[in-house]
Amino acid sequence: MNDFILTTPVVLLVFNRPETTARVFAAIRAARPELLLVIADGPRSNHPGEAALCAEVRRIVEQVDWPCKVLKNYSDINLGCGVRPATGITWAFEQVEETIILEDDCLPHPTFFRYCQELLEKYRYDERIMHIAGNNSLVESNKGEYSYYFSQFPHCWGWASWRRAWRYFDFDMKLFPTVTAEGWLDCIFPDKHASKYWFQKFMEVYGPHKKHIWDYQWTFACWTCSGLSILPNNNLISNIGFGTEATHTKDTGSRYSLMSVTPVKFPLNHPPFVIRDVDADEEAQREVFRRNPLKIAIDFMKSMKRRNT
Repeated sequence: MNDFILTTPVVLLVFNRPETTARVFAAIRAARPELLLVIADGPRSNHPGEAALCAEVRRIVEQVDWPCKVLKNYSDINLGCGVRPATGITWAFEQVEETIILEDDCLPHPTFFRYCQELLEKYRYDERIMHIAGNNSLVESNKGEYSYYFSQFPHCWGWASWRRAWRYFDFDMKLFPTVTAEGWLDCIFPDKHASKYWFQKFMEVYGPHKKHIWDYQWTFACWTCSGLSILPNNNLISNIGFGTEATHTKDTGSRYSLMSVTPVKFPLNHPPFVIRDVDADEEAQREVFRRNPLKIAIDFMKSMKRRNT
């Protein structure tokens, strides 16, 4: 790794967590990118003390002590963990053609940066590939002879992509009614429980009652383009943000909290084909995105009731 130079821009999304931000920023500092784009959300007016936390976070990420150009996209008001990442990442891709993206709780292994940079270059003009993931929650079962495999799931705990792919992102998911009315989700997931699961998830982020989420919309964009994601055969990202102060990852006992990371071996062993690993994706649907079908139906009825009120 000593001869590796990180020329790919790095995006860091931050908010109000100084401790996790400091650890992720230290990993970025060790990688020494030539361009750093920092996206920060503003404090919530009804959370006393949060303005000070946001200010401390911004102080941390401004401690750039290596040759690096820094671009900032700071919000004075709170946009939330849906709109802020969505608008921030869109802004980032207006500045650069491709980038590596980290949130303030996604701690990367040092080899993550080289892994992303090499794959961004290799698949730069391959429209089939829309996403390069750093995390893999199924590392115990996905060991293979290659360094990575192709998946339909764009995991977002540490990732990279191109402007050419992000241009399909639509926070409002305007294609959702057409896709669901014509049964396209059933084409993506022949298993009816999986189809119902994702229909419910997309319902949560479509329309006026949408949750503060952006990555489901990105998943939807990838699927409507038949886009593939690259997943490493070993996990490169540890989520250090599980806890009561988190918005979505509150369960500190989750098996996905503080997952161990292992280095990528170089040179990368590239698959000689671009074919989705269906078995791995089916396991991911069962193990990572599993859910009780009855709970899906109940939540769907609740969401429909909210939309009609």
